Formats: sequence, C-alpha cells, structure tokens
Amino acid sequence: MSGRLVREGYSGTGPGAITPDGCAVELYRRLSVGDEPEVIAAAVPAGASILELGCGAGRVTHPLIERGFDVTAVDESAQMLEHIRGARTVRSPIESLDLGDETFDVVMLASFLVHTSEHRVRDGMLRACRSHVKDGGVVLIQREGADYRTGLPRERVDPGGCTVRIVSAEPVGDGVDSVHAEYLFDDARWTQTFLSRELSKEQFEGYLEAAGLTVDRYLTDDGIWVRALPKQLLGAKEIRGPGSDEFRTTDRSTSS
Repeated sequence: MSGRLVREGYSGTGPGAITPDGCAVELYRRLSVGDEPEVIAAAVPAGASILELGCGAGRVTHPLIERGFDVTAVDESAQMLEHIRGARTVRSPIESLDLGDETFDVVMLASFLVHTSEHRVRDGMLRACRSHVKDGGVVLIQREGADYRTGLPRERVDPGGCTVRIVSAEPVGDGVDSVHAEYLFDDARWTQTFLSRELSKEQFEGYLEAAGLTVDRYLTDDGIWVRALPKQLLGAKEIRGPGSDEFRTTDRSTSS
C-alpha cells in the first residue's frame, strides 16, 4: 500500500503502491496499450496538443508522444506520474484541475472515468474538459460499451499477456455498481474494486450538454470512443481532411 487512504468503496490488492481509487501502480505500468492511440490519432490533427486527464503510468501517453503529439499528462497520483517520460506532468484531481487560461487542441478523458459514481466528480471532470479545450478543439471520451456489465464473469488476455477478468458488478444503490476486477500475470496478481455508474446514451449526452459539450460523433462501432465539441460550435462542424494538420469548420446551418 502507498500509505494514502483509499476512497470508500474502492480497494486494491497486489504488489506495490495502490492509489486512492484502488489502482496498482505496477499493474498499470505493465499493462499493454490497445488500439487507443490509433483511434485518437485518426480523430485529431497530427501534432495536436493533448491534455490527457487520468494518464496513469503512461500506457497511452507514451504511444501518443511517439506519434508526435504534444502531451500534458494529468493524474492525482505522484507515484503514477513518476513513470511518465517525454510529457509535461501535472498532479491534480481531474475534477478540480485549473490550468488558468491554458487550453489545448484536444482534451482526453479515457479509462471510463466518465462513469465515476459521484455526480459531483463526473460533472467536475466534464467541466475540466470544457474549460481546457480550445474553442476550435475537441474532447475525446471513452465510455463503457453496451455489454460492459452483462455476461459476467468474463475475461480477455491483453497483448502483454495479462489476463483481465471482470468478475462481478453488484448494485449498491442509486444506479451505482461495485465492480470487481482481477489482473493475472504469470508472476503477479492484482485485484481492484471500484464504484461505477452505468450511463445510458441519453444520460451520457445529457451530462455532456450540461457541461457545455455536444457529441460530434461516435468514433467506434461499439460506441466506446466519442468525439465531442465545445457547445458554442453547435452552428459549425469540425472537419479534419485527410492529411490535414488543422481543423476546418463548415456552417451546419447551410447543410441539408
């Protein structure tokens, strides 16, 4: 354990430090990246400035840097941030992040963080996305798939050889589930229990609207990755043409 208090409803076991939300630092250092960098790179301009909210130990951060993006990595855990290389780091809870007038081409909220159990925290995270994205920028959000809480237990093997098992999702009231996960390597085992709020598509889009964001499009067929725009761009649609390094806008009011 790290010596820091773990939040009520959250816990983690296994070798090394555990963050307040039950994440094991060594586990997240070992986990392999999936298709996230490809999804992100296809949705934003090359070389864009990216504010990554909840970067962890850099599983997605480092591939983005390798692709030429200028990443500012935010996490509340100093122990997670110690593993970040090649990016500016900021230690802060996402919901209270304040970088003054600084804004970014892209703000990214991944790892299903939008499903946090507390309305206050979720709303604060989305406000942080809105306040730190440029008026011509985009927000990328990763949300749960439709079957995330069904057919449990289920498991998959990540590219690095870790067996990721979602064991259970037990209702604890007010639309919140207690989710229990296990992570198995040949030489180590970690567990994490955390609270998560299921969001319908309508609820998800409504919370974005309340924060000053609007869904532009769902980037993947499963609806997990979402591209959102600052709300004042409702009259214009952001477009990135093939090979373009800049956003272009077209007036939606003239489109059929």
